[in-house]
Amino acid sequence: MSINDRDLVIEAAEAGAAVVRSHHGMSLTRFEKSGGDFATPADVEAEKVILDVLHAARPGDTVVGEESGRTGTGGNGREWLVDPLCGTLNFAVRNMLVAVNVALRTGTQVVAAASADPFADEVFWTDGAGAHVRCGGVDKRLTPSAESSLVDVNLDPPFPNERVFRATRLLADQRFIEQFRPRVLSTTLAVAWVAAGRRAAYVTDGRHLHDSVHFAAGIALCQAAGCVVTGIDGQPLHAGVGGLIVAADEQTHAALLTLVKKQRAIGD
Repeated sequence: MSINDRDLVIEAAEAGAAVVRSHHGMSLTRFEKSGGDFATPADVEAEKVILDVLHAARPGDTVVGEESGRTGTGGNGREWLVDPLCGTLNFAVRNMLVAVNVALRTGTQVVAAASADPFADEVFWTDGAGAHVRCGGVDKRLTPSAESSLVDVNLDPPFPNERVFRATRLLADQRFIEQFRPRVLSTTLAVAWVAAGRRAAYVTDGRHLHDSVHFAAGIALCQAAGCVVTGIDGQPLHAGVGGLIVAADEQTHAALLTLVKKQRAIGD
């Protein structure tokens, strides 16, 4: 019996999460990449397991992995985006704040996605129609909320828009401090947490992130949950300067966008 895309994306993310979990606490070799980035055996092995699951069920689909690049025959318009371990540096120092991200894009639309937390036994997932979290085999609909006032701000490079936006300037802005309480999770698990109501918002610099293996799953989750999702300049994700503001509601998004625009005025 053929598995549907929703169940497949969850299965793939859970398979990767199991590998990540099995490596926790080990002494890990670092495979250096460009820009000071690196991978570990947990990244590589988790990606291999995820790709095995996807290729077995969908041999005609393309898969783009963070570590292995593009595989598969392609040609049918279906492309899987895989980030086997988001938060590698966290994981390498035995911090358990990490995520395993898998998303399926058909054309320009992500139609199924999952972001798994290997250590909380949670999988945040969407089939494009709604957003849920699965824990202990039980699915619960995600409900965004800005009640916490917690805003996760990504401080990791690159900073392609630093002339008009820099996270450190945002954190030092008294108007930001008066409205929000900053957090730094250093993994896209924080994006899923906006959809789940555990963060009021998430903000990062970056280029256009809607096709990113790191962000595609979290963005899809937040859009399906009803969050406000734009670039850091308020433009759609495929336009403008890039970056990302994900907010639980319009009010929170408007407040953050105002703060970012004030930085732009200073930069200009």
